[in-house]
Amino acid sequence: MKKKNNNNVNIIGVIGYPLKHSLSPLMHNTAFALSKMNYNYIPFEVPGSFLKDAVRGMVALNIKGFNVTLPHKEKICEHLNILSEEAIIIGAVNTVVNDAGQLTGYNTDVNGIIKSLEPYKKQLSGSVATIIGAGGAARSAIYALITYFKVQKINIINRTFQRADSLKEYFTSRLLFNSIKTYELMPPDNLETIRNSKLVINTTSAGMMPDVDDSPIPNSEPFVKDQIVFDTVYNPLKTKFLKLAQSKDAITIDGLLMFVQQGAKSFELWTSQKMRTKRIYSILKKSITDEV
Repeated sequence: MKKKNNNNVNIIGVIGYPLKHSLSPLMHNTAFALSKMNYNYIPFEVPGSFLKDAVRGMVALNIKGFNVTLPHKEKICEHLNILSEEAIIIGAVNTVVNDAGQLTGYNTDVNGIIKSLEPYKKQLSGSVATIIGAGGAARSAIYALITYFKVQKINIINRTFQRADSLKEYFTSRLLFNSIKTYELMPPDNLETIRNSKLVINTTSAGMMPDVDDSPIPNSEPFVKDQIVFDTVYNPLKTKFLKLAQSKDAITIDGLLMFVQQGAKSFELWTSQKMRTKRIYSILKKSITDEV
């Protein structure tokens, strides 16, 4: 039977570069189908030099909303009309809602991080956390750790020390949090820094499909038993980073939970409906497993 054209479909998208391995279209189109909603989610690969034009195009085409991923999470802010409170403080946006040409930016990565670490809230309160990376995801993690989990100290380890130090100054100023220390990836003292942390989060893309043999930490030496180790990479489900931590009996958290929970918040902002997160997680987990 020939499928009928539907001129009333609501278009949602994602902009980033590249998008080849993104699971966002599968997640949201599945969620729309489960909820029997007349929406379609489309990926738009947008190199950095075309970001401004792409945003204008979204408005011109009446795209109802869109996600923003690497490398645009920070630069997108200057092209939006309104920023939510957490987006203003973090300085990065991953979700945009288009209301008759007025674009509002949100950071739902915060929701993903909070939901992923929620079971360990008591353990994290007053603890030391180490974040690897200094991009948009790192910003969301720092915000969540300071405002929600009330950690005592945050270490930022990044390939470029200057970028890490800039992030430290940013949050010291914005949230008046004076207990951030920065390191370059990977001098010898980073081993002790990681070993003495209750929580270690990888916010870089190291280990993401297809580069599954990569890891921001080269061996298991820094990890310890019962440490909480969280990777924001969701494909593959068990990254080399998590496998190394698991070999030392650390508690590991994969990035798929964060991915689904941040997506659920975006879904709600666009549709005012709740996403069926458990069902979506199960479907995406099977999709990732089938790729291996």
